[in-house]
Amino acid sequence: MKYLITGASGFVGQVLCAELLRQGHSVTAAVRSPSPLPTKIKVVEVGNIDGGTDWSAALTNVDVVIHLAARVHVMHDDSADPLAEFRMVNTAGTAHLARCAAGAGVTRLVYVSSIKVNGEATMLALSPTLSHLAGEGVSHFSEADSPAPQDPYGISKYEAEQALHRVAQETGLEIVIVRPPLVYGSGVKGNFAQMLNIVFKGIPLPFAAVKNLRSFVYVENLVSALIACATHPAAAGQTYLVSDGEDIATPNLLRQLAVAMNVPSRVFYCPPVVLRIAGSLIGKPTQIERLLGSLQVDSAKIRRDLSWQPPYTLQQGLQATVQNKTKI
Repeated sequence: MKYLITGASGFVGQVLCAELLRQGHSVTAAVRSPSPLPTKIKVVEVGNIDGGTDWSAALTNVDVVIHLAARVHVMHDDSADPLAEFRMVNTAGTAHLARCAAGAGVTRLVYVSSIKVNGEATMLALSPTLSHLAGEGVSHFSEADSPAPQDPYGISKYEAEQALHRVAQETGLEIVIVRPPLVYGSGVKGNFAQMLNIVFKGIPLPFAAVKNLRSFVYVENLVSALIACATHPAAAGQTYLVSDGEDIATPNLLRQLAVAMNVPSRVFYCPPVVLRIAGSLIGKPTQIERLLGSLQVDSAKIRRDLSWQPPYTLQQGLQATVQNKTKI
């Protein structure tokens, strides 16, 4: 099969391209600027992604598109109009790609959306003052939930999903939408990388009293799910939530990372209410809540529909994330 991967030089994209090559598929990589990728991959520079991107060269002789490229969520966005910026790339850019793909004879487009379409958190362990971030009191997010995106990134991703369904109705292009939670693995960046760094340095963390549960997905598990969505006949027209299937509390995650890195675990007790007060005082209540609150994903649908199972356990994923690291 012939694939086009957007965002091919990114964290997930590199792993996806490598696995597709390993399975014997033909891979075209759409990148914004020159990127070092395996020589077996056809690399096409498309520049910025928006409603006017020229996809013609990238879509030549392609059967399936897996769309990873996006303007990603950032904690401190200094754009004058963040929602407009997200919409330009994530909504207009995605809809334009889908129309171009349909016109080029592509049969299916797999869109990597975000669990943020469902909401910011499930209810368990949330503070009353931040309950608006949750999904109407649910314990697990599922595909049946009413979307409740809270920030510009999540809104733009949901609007992209809606746009893709319209394109599918108008053109017959098969659309599959995947909403992952936080993705981790070797080379992960952002908040997860910061957490790795703190644990590796042995900095004490006050989360021993936290009793939340959060879902994650190891990058190799996500790649496996994306390939299943690209190939399984039953996936057409569906939306799937995907995770490792092993939810974990923040203190237990920190302890497992410490074990994987062979460093002492330095998690100590502090009442969550004190942490929430501290988070408010320093202007970071939402960031603190992500460590204290829960975000659980029900991935039963993809397992049932596509007979998919994550190839790796959470423990294996965490071990692979930190292996061969003498320094973070």
